[in-house]
Amino acid sequence: MDFNTAAIVCLGGMLFLLLMGVPIAYSIGFVSGLVGFLTFGDSALDKVGWTTFSMLYKLSWTPLPIFTLLACLMAQTSMGEDIFGAARRWLSRVPGGLAASTVVGEAVMAAALGSSTATIMAMGKVAEPEFKRNNYNRPYAIGATLAGGVLGPLIPPSTIMIIFAVMANAPLGELFIAGVVPGVLLAVLLAGLAIFMAWRKPALGPRAEGVSWRERFSSLKRIWPMVLVMVAILGSIYAGIATPTEAGGVGCFVVLVLAVTVYHLRWKQLLAAIKETAVLNAMIMFVMISANFFAYIVGSSDLTEKMTEFVAAGHIPNVAIVFILMAVMIVLGCFMDGITIMMLTVPFFVPLITGMGYDLVWLGVLYTVNMEIGLITPPMGLNLFVSKQMFNLNTGELIRGVLPFLVLLFLFLILLVLVPDLALWLPSLMD
Repeated sequence: MDFNTAAIVCLGGMLFLLLMGVPIAYSIGFVSGLVGFLTFGDSALDKVGWTTFSMLYKLSWTPLPIFTLLACLMAQTSMGEDIFGAARRWLSRVPGGLAASTVVGEAVMAAALGSSTATIMAMGKVAEPEFKRNNYNRPYAIGATLAGGVLGPLIPPSTIMIIFAVMANAPLGELFIAGVVPGVLLAVLLAGLAIFMAWRKPALGPRAEGVSWRERFSSLKRIWPMVLVMVAILGSIYAGIATPTEAGGVGCFVVLVLAVTVYHLRWKQLLAAIKETAVLNAMIMFVMISANFFAYIVGSSDLTEKMTEFVAAGHIPNVAIVFILMAVMIVLGCFMDGITIMMLTVPFFVPLITGMGYDLVWLGVLYTVNMEIGLITPPMGLNLFVSKQMFNLNTGELIRGVLPFLVLLFLFLILLVLVPDLALWLPSLMD
């Protein structure tokens, strides 16, 4: 079997198994192994061993377990609840203030969890009782919560960004910093839309009970641990005094000290965080080992070069090509997770887009936003199904609630494509 045929069969076989419901690690591993044996013969086993060793040996992987541990430790504390509580008090008299507070809380929790699904579940458990108590329209409130979950992988540290950096050989420190401005701007826009909708139609999000200024300022006392953690991580990277790995280590130390002294972390909770870290990293690494051999097979072909030649021959504007590829990723996001999407597209899309002169860091931010939008895009967005079960809403109500926020997310994506400096301005100051 020639290399081009092997790459096509490998890609098609993996898609077939994924659509059949086979887990991604098994889909990639089985197809890559079989196609690799038919292509390389007995030497395929040597190639599997070599690619596995070369991937695990990469020092660029070291931030992954560190930041995963940081997230799991933070999840054992009430940092997210404290942020939501502070935002709720400051926005208490604002129409839709609870929905906006949820978005703000998710923006902060994103720095800990780095996953949209985990962020939605963590903040949803805190916000849902408040929505009910204040008679909020549930589709509207849950729609805001779903949209705010997009911030999870965008605001660093982010597992998705770490994996993209390794696969695309992108500078992780710059990628982390690049997500800050788009993440903060998007959080403001989503919270603003929630407030605007409730202002136009008060029944969606009635004003909550009044809170004194004393209570508002008092609530700020509970958010300083989260601020300290973010300054320790992002500040050290931005200042150039620490690599992402070192910043993660500093962040873990700070979180551990805070968890023990401020939040009274128990030994049982610490063990639970360590166990969860080990399980999550094992799952990711198993997938990546399989994916690495898949990338080797695809990389042995010249499909990327042929795709580039085809695009060049069509005289299609570069920005139109970017929009087309982004649309493909959004569609894939309707029924695949972010890691799977990267496995499928990075070997093809990254060389094509960077070959047109676009910045790799900017592309990483686009990837992150795209994949998360896909998770809440009807009809099959994975986070829609998670929220359907968690909040006990039917699909029609969920779609109706999330649709206005989804329109804003699409407009933001277009803005990010047309104005790359939104992502690149802050990293440029690091030079």
